Amino acid sequence: MANTTLSPMAMGGGAFVDDAEAQARFAARQRYLARRRRILPVVAVLGLLLIWWQSVEIFDIKPFIAPSPVAVAQVLYERFGMLMTNLLPTAIEAVCGFALGNIAAITLATAFVYSKTTEEAFFPIAVMVNTIPVVAKAPILVLLLGNGMEPKIAIAALICFFPTLVNMTRGLRDVRTEQLELMRILSATPREVFFKLRVRNAMPYLFSALKIAASTAVIGAIVGEWIGSTKGIGALIIHATHNFDSPLLYATIVVGSTFSALFFGVISFAERRVLRWNVGQNS
Repeated sequence: MANTTLSPMAMGGGAFVDDAEAQARFAARQRYLARRRRILPVVAVLGLLLIWWQSVEIFDIKPFIAPSPVAVAQVLYERFGMLMTNLLPTAIEAVCGFALGNIAAITLATAFVYSKTTEEAFFPIAVMVNTIPVVAKAPILVLLLGNGMEPKIAIAALICFFPTLVNMTRGLRDVRTEQLELMRILSATPREVFFKLRVRNAMPYLFSALKIAASTAVIGAIVGEWIGSTKGIGALIIHATHNFDSPLLYATIVVGSTFSALFFGVISFAERRVLRWNVGQNS
């Protein structure tokens, strides 16, 4: 009977082929999932627009109550310049408030980690300020800071502040004892422990908070514009509401939401670039 024993080289070659096929299947699966993540939201949005359009047509809903998507798209096209002019101050207020609120939160979180007394004194105040509704904070800040961009930036900063404070404090503090012991054995300075261990450990927590803040900062800026502003997305919403201009109202909301989504996307892109070492945990 013929000897059918495979040589080590043949066995190794078969294993190599199997590995190559597995890698090819994995790559194809990843491409499929990437396409799926891109296509499904588009299909969902188109489906919702179709349902909206058909509902308006079938039930004969008056335009001042709920305009059709076609009417909203027409306003977006015809009044695009005016919408962008009003978006600019809102974007500036949201971005400046985002930066100011998060810098303050990161600074205070660092103080909390290194000083328990500071945390016990100021954390309850931060909680109390966070419980005040935004619509109640806005008039107070307008009275204190005037009617320019300053109160809108302050509102956006306040609305970003608390989530980042909580997440950053947890991230800086959530370091394993073994890691701290290793840094001490290696004679690391307090500065090296902070930047190479605590900050690195806190980055996933921080970006989770920043993605929330990217959306809420826009909300804060818009709410601030509702209180005595003549320009911006918030002021345009009030103007459209008072004039029963429903297509303009919806178009303004679309513009504000699109900017908020783009802001969120920028932070998500930055997270993927900065946290390359954490991709496996985030996926």
